[in-house]
Order: sequence, then C-alpha cells, then structure tokens
Amino acid sequence: MKEELHVVLGATGAVGRSVVEALQLRGHVVRAVERSKRFRGIETIHADLNDEKQTIQALKGASHVYVCIGLPYNAAIWEEQWPRIIQNVIQACEQNKARLIFLDNVYMYGPSPLVVPFTEKHERNPDSKKGKTRKLIAEMVMEAHHAGRIEAVIGRSADFYGPYAVNSLLYTTFVARMLENKSPQAIGGMDVPHTYSYTKDVGKALVTLSLSPTTYGQEWHLPVSHPITVKDIVTELNDILGTNLNVTLIPRTVLKIMGLFVPIIKESNEMLYQIDTPYIMSDEKFRRQFPNFEVTRFDVGMREMVRSFQA
Repeated sequence: MKEELHVVLGATGAVGRSVVEALQLRGHVVRAVERSKRFRGIETIHADLNDEKQTIQALKGASHVYVCIGLPYNAAIWEEQWPRIIQNVIQACEQNKARLIFLDNVYMYGPSPLVVPFTEKHERNPDSKKGKTRKLIAEMVMEAHHAGRIEAVIGRSADFYGPYAVNSLLYTTFVARMLENKSPQAIGGMDVPHTYSYTKDVGKALVTLSLSPTTYGQEWHLPVSHPITVKDIVTELNDILGTNLNVTLIPRTVLKIMGLFVPIIKESNEMLYQIDTPYIMSDEKFRRQFPNFEVTRFDVGMREMVRSFQA
C-alpha cells in the first residue's frame, strides 16, 4: 500500500487553507499546488492546471487530490478553462490511482426559484452561464467515477464566509466596508433568508468525506448556517465592531449601469436570483452521515472572519 500524499489544488485560497489545516491536524503529508503563490511550511509546487503536463507532474505520487481552486469570476473564462482543468485533473488522478475530492458550488441547480430547502436531488436546469459550466464539470467528475477511471466525491458548498474569504460577496459588500466604518451595501431583499458555509467547516468537511470510503461516488451538501438575512448580518457585524452602521440598498437600475463599467458587477447580474428569493441549502444528508461533526455557529464564524481581517 503506497504512502498517502494529500495534494491540495488552490491551497492558498480560503477553503484550500482550511483543507491543509484539517489534514495537518490529522497528521497527513500534504503538498500544496498553486499557480504563483507559496504555502509556507509544506511542499509547494507551482503549476498551471490548464496545462496537462504540469498537472500530471504536480499530482505525481498523490493518493488524494482536493480541487479547491477558483477562477476569475467571468463566464467566458469558466466555459473555456474549467472543462480543460477538470479533464487534466481526472487524467492525472487516474494515472496515480488517486482519489478526487471536488469542491463544488450550488450554481447548477435550477430553474429559479429553487425549492426551499434544496437538497442534492434538486433539478439541474440552471438559468445562468456559470451554472451550466458548473453542471458540466460536476458531471465530468461523476462520469469518471462511474466509468471506473477514478474514485471521486463531490462536496458542495453554499456561499463562503470566514477567514481569508476575500472573494465572498459577504466580505466585499459587508465586512470590508464596515471595517472602514462605511455603510454596508445590499443588492437584494433585506429579509430574504440565505444559508452560508464557514470556510473552516468546509475544509474539515471535505477531509471528512475524503477519509470515508463509503462517501465516494456521491454528492454531498457541506454544512451550512441556519438561514440568515441581510438585517441579521448587519446586526451581527455592528455588534462585533461596536458600530451602528445602516445598510444601503443599491437599486437594480443603478446596478445595471454599474455593470457597464465594473466587470465583476456585470458578471454578478445573472446570479441575482440567489438573493431575490429564499436560498436555503439542506445539509441534512451530511449531518445524518456524520452526526458528531461540529458546525460553527454563524456568530462565532463571523467573529473569526472579522478577527482575521483585522489582523
């Protein structure tokens, strides 16, 4: 039996860091794979996963491979790069007889509005271009598993919050602004409930799935908070920061105009359905399988998130 080597793709991202930490706590040998950054304290290999040879070299000797990478928030880039990256990773895992643990999001579910709460069995007919790409690559992973090429498991996360989560909407519109004593901004209903996933819980949950042989060949919703509204978030952050800031609602007409000049806003417009109606993910399957898994309370996670950025 070969020695286990856990390779984390995207190891310096918010979830990648959490996966590395969870693996180290369990005493596993870890390799970080990054395009340009370096992860301190463990072996780091720089690789462009768009390149087949670089991917195969980066995963050499791996027993478990965690796909925690993020691409620029652009539908055209996703359509071009995600399928190629997943194809390269699957091929490299097949050559190494490595297990594949894929961090997914919930964009493939549709049409909107989604069933409340939605489970892993929800219909997959997404309205967005990004959702169609996420559906495609999830299917590629599961097809490779069912064809016997690799063993694979998918962990599906809700929107992130937590330490290092700089690419989360919750950070850019709430935390970052309130840390500068600026009013937080909302682009949806103040009282629409939404579930969130704490980055450290996501990392630990992915490792939990990877080390449980019976989970492979399945898709799992990772642990989420209880449903939270914009008002709840602002109240929590004001309490943590000792501020009394009021949230500002950005009208949709203004948002569309901003999208003409700000690419990230333009790219977000097709995903607005997620905040216009209740968007509540069920993690019942995971909690039932792992009843002893401790899920971080939202208020505790928010304090850790704020503390990490204050530091």
